[in-house]
Amino acid sequence: MILPIVLFGNPILRQRGSPVRRFDGELRKFAEDMRETMIAHQGVGLAAQQVARALLFTVIDVTAAKAPSAMILRGRPVPVEEQMPLFLANPVLSLTKSKEIGNEGCLSFPGLRIDVPRSRRVSVQAQDLQGNPLVFEASGFLAVVIQHEVDHLYGKLFIDYLKPAQRKEIKEDLDRIRQGLPVVSPE
Repeated sequence: MILPIVLFGNPILRQRGSPVRRFDGELRKFAEDMRETMIAHQGVGLAAQQVARALLFTVIDVTAAKAPSAMILRGRPVPVEEQMPLFLANPVLSLTKSKEIGNEGCLSFPGLRIDVPRSRRVSVQAQDLQGNPLVFEASGFLAVVIQHEVDHLYGKLFIDYLKPAQRKEIKEDLDRIRQGLPVVSPE
């Protein structure tokens, strides 16, 4: 079932998620609904807050992305596409100090793209859909998507990385999104 996407301005986007405690059929159904919603909106990641649930849970699938990604699981590089979709419950990240600026969008901010500094590599400790520990490292586009989605789980949005002057530049776009209107692209 495709769920409605919550847009910027809805307070749930600022809520820290509650830990996932039950790994049952209800969570698996929610995970599948999130995956379908992400695909329907042509996204690569979706956090529970974006579908109106304050839960430490996200789905990620970078299979269709043209940007390179890498993943190390149990000390060995693995094909990223074989690990997708990636369901992360209760994720905790360790970030590298080395940052890279990348242009990001967000399903909760339709039409808006901004430059965001992200760690080049990330170590992830989470649980899978069965509640089993999931520990891996990611780099490239996958690392960016993981950081973006995990930020959502803790109430942080990609616009929070902007300096006040940059935020002022997109104020009109943010107001339009808050009102449910499309962002007007510059001609």
